[in-house]
Amino acid sequence: MTMSPSSEDNRVTRQVIKNFFVKLQEEGEGAHVRNAITEMDQKLLDPFVLLVEFSFSLSVGYPDHPHRGFESLTYVLKGGIIHKDLKGHTSTIKAGDVQWMTAGRGIIHSEYPEQEVNNGLQLWINLPSIHRMIEPKNLELSSSEIQRAEEDGVEVKVIAGDSMGIKTPCHTTTPMMYLDFTLKPGSQTHQTVPESWTAFAYILEGDKGVFSSMSSSAISAHQVVVFGPGDLVSVWNKSSSRSLRFLLIAGEPIGEPMVQSGPFVMSSQAEIDTAYEDYQNAKNGFEMAKSS
Repeated sequence: MTMSPSSEDNRVTRQVIKNFFVKLQEEGEGAHVRNAITEMDQKLLDPFVLLVEFSFSLSVGYPDHPHRGFESLTYVLKGGIIHKDLKGHTSTIKAGDVQWMTAGRGIIHSEYPEQEVNNGLQLWINLPSIHRMIEPKNLELSSSEIQRAEEDGVEVKVIAGDSMGIKTPCHTTTPMMYLDFTLKPGSQTHQTVPESWTAFAYILEGDKGVFSSMSSSAISAHQVVVFGPGDLVSVWNKSSSRSLRFLLIAGEPIGEPMVQSGPFVMSSQAEIDTAYEDYQNAKNGFEMAKSS
């Protein structure tokens, strides 16, 4: 929605309760990442476990490795990522494309860059304990399949959720929204978010984004903005020359114990230990590990 919040008298604008800059780090040789969600913020950002912005050179990538207990959304901004799993699923996710992946009880896959210049984001979404061991699956959506809308200097790509009259399905077990907004200089947007959901933004481009109120301090690229209670997220681009691009991500909290260790997300340390043991012994969802 691009309307003024004053036209929604019963709406409560979410205030910024935390914001921080995400440093660029080298992860091995040739891989650069920004870890936008760390262990410190996992409880605050339930149901989200990790958000990583990545780029890596052609000489590196992630060879076969396991996952269990969560779902992920990979969104490619530049270049392409070649994805293969040991059940025979192969795909190339190009700029603007999205891949939804359910690790569930177990998946083993690899991820490699298709081109030298590449950049993307991967979000991990927790699974409720009763669904943690569901069957794994993958779903790719091309850029042309992602609906978008534009109004009053605001463009939104609706990857999941409801915005500016467009509603697209969420392909995760946990209800969530994932919106890619671009605000032209001087424009504003006021997006409805379910009141009980966790919500945060990650800024991709721009240096004068103002969140929650016109008097707030400007926020620039590679910062995370965490919102408090309410049902409306308000954003203004105060720049006179640069667009503001950000992801607005929100989801229904699960409210259960969660432990993340490396590639696994489970409900307890004992379950984490079991996941490592199952992978090492190629059983309970990791049978394909015998051939890797």
